[in-house]
Amino acid sequence: METRPAPQPAVGPARGDVVRAALKLYRHLHTHPELSGAEERTAAAFATRLRAVGFDVTTGIGGHGVVGRLTNGDGPTVLLRAELDALPIAERTGLPYASEVVAPDGDGTPTPVMHACGHDLHLAALAGAAEVFSTDRHGWRGTLLAVGQPAEETLRGAAAMIDDGLYRRWGRPDVALAQHSAPLPAGLVAHGDLMTAGSVTLEITIEGNAGHTAMPHHCVDPVVAAAFVVVQLQTIRTQQVDPAEPAVLTVGRLSAGTRANVVAESATIGVTMRAYSTTTLTRMREAVERIVRAACTAAGAPGEPRIAVVAQSPVNRPDPQVTTEVRAAHVHAFGAARVAGWPPSLATEDFPLLAADGVPTGYWMLGTIGPAQWRATAGDAAARIAQIPGNHSPRFAPYAPLAVPTGIDALTSAALTWLGRS
Repeated sequence: METRPAPQPAVGPARGDVVRAALKLYRHLHTHPELSGAEERTAAAFATRLRAVGFDVTTGIGGHGVVGRLTNGDGPTVLLRAELDALPIAERTGLPYASEVVAPDGDGTPTPVMHACGHDLHLAALAGAAEVFSTDRHGWRGTLLAVGQPAEETLRGAAAMIDDGLYRRWGRPDVALAQHSAPLPAGLVAHGDLMTAGSVTLEITIEGNAGHTAMPHHCVDPVVAAAFVVVQLQTIRTQQVDPAEPAVLTVGRLSAGTRANVVAESATIGVTMRAYSTTTLTRMREAVERIVRAACTAAGAPGEPRIAVVAQSPVNRPDPQVTTEVRAAHVHAFGAARVAGWPPSLATEDFPLLAADGVPTGYWMLGTIGPAQWRATAGDAAARIAQIPGNHSPRFAPYAPLAVPTGIDALTSAALTWLGRS
């Protein structure tokens, strides 16, 4: 890819009316979050906003996915992605627009729902950027695709949209770009060579032989086998992964039985592994399977364990040339003091799947911490970040008045690196 100079501001920073509309959308989305796979109203609100500013919009892509297209003459195609879904978390921010939504989860259980990862902010910023491009068409040429992706939190939405013809129906973009909220001061953006980890999530079911707790010798207790597995899994990170390599293995769910006086029929374990290399993830997954099968054999389980991959995502390593060009565009737009470096994170996300068909990707982090909150926290930058509620916290509260306009301008200036060429 040929290196190009950062574009001059052919399309300027977002106007006040654009920012106000984006903030209104942000507050609406925050108040009305929806879980992965159930983002019907969120998708409708985003689609309505895109249509209002002149985009040709299609909904229902890969679930509730939204694709808005705006063509302004011949030129490159740039895809900008934001996410639709929220998390099963009870909000504790105290914001006047805080979520009070309770919705059924995958099992039908009523669950509090909250935008605790900033997807509402991402959508609002993308809607704002879409309006900027639509209202000022003199400084750019090409096609802009504004994509609202479902089910990012379950790592299923990007693949679902690709499988439903995202690139076949709208064409292969010249570049795909995205940003993500991060525990950095609002007004900052941050770039890195490696942004987020790859991951594999397994659901493991261990079969038992149910019965009365008074007659354990006639039963096979899957809870005991599951407990052994949970403990042994902790040795994978400490014993089978290079100590110098960042990696985590977490048992996030363990469920079995309904009554204390009944030996359960089965036990289910949810395991997530994250690392910066596919080789390490494969090694960890193989170790999990060995431990589970050995534990079931030792317990005399009546059947083979069921081990299913329920989600996975590749390492998020943006195209180096795209990173260089977008970072230069952000320095030009914001000044060098507002463009930081990003150390790799063991968070994970499915945006890298949009690199299908060789599409180069760009990805950066967007600060969310307000100035007053930053000043009120003691210590150096790392100490402050550790004290302030971050992503997936029930107290996660981005400072929208600064984060949203920064997000709009970050998307706009990045897209202009391609669309703004003469």
